[in-house]
Amino acid sequence: MALPLPPGLTPPEVAFLCEMELVTVIPRQRLESLHLLSGQTPNLTPPHRKNIPLWLALLLKKQRRANIAPPPWLRIHSLQGILDHEIDPENPAFSPPPKPPLGASTTTAPFLDSAISTAPPNALPYHWQELGEILLQAAPDDFEDVDQCNRRIASSKEQARRDKDAEDRENGYGATQDDDDEMLQ
Repeated sequence: MALPLPPGLTPPEVAFLCEMELVTVIPRQRLESLHLLSGQTPNLTPPHRKNIPLWLALLLKKQRRANIAPPPWLRIHSLQGILDHEIDPENPAFSPPPKPPLGASTTTAPFLDSAISTAPPNALPYHWQELGEILLQAAPDDFEDVDQCNRRIASSKEQARRDKDAEDRENGYGATQDDDDEMLQ
């Protein structure tokens, strides 16, 4: 007997969706344009930066054909600013999302150009946690200080968990401190 599928997406499915985000690469060698289902990729010519899907950037990085340019939000000072913004008790909102493109665009909301090197440093992409972890794991040599970036991403996740727990307690969904004290006695 099979168990029912849990509602929502699993972490591997979210990571798969994240791999369609555009990132900026710096090619090490020339590569002609590729015709893909999602469209045509740009010609890659060193040292000109180009925006390509994350999955292709990871493949080229693994083959040592390109370096991945860190998105502005994945630098230490930007991550610290984002963390400070989320910790600030006077600011109930999360970090700002990327601004939608002006005019007509074929890009939908989760896949805005927020992970490319020209994106604003304080706007997080839709899949920022997964994207950050994938980039820091696959291309540690392309980042300033991988350990500090990982710590700030983890701190941001912990803060989100604390905020969610506090919200659940306010709404009566979680255990309160009195309940915990009663259980200990």
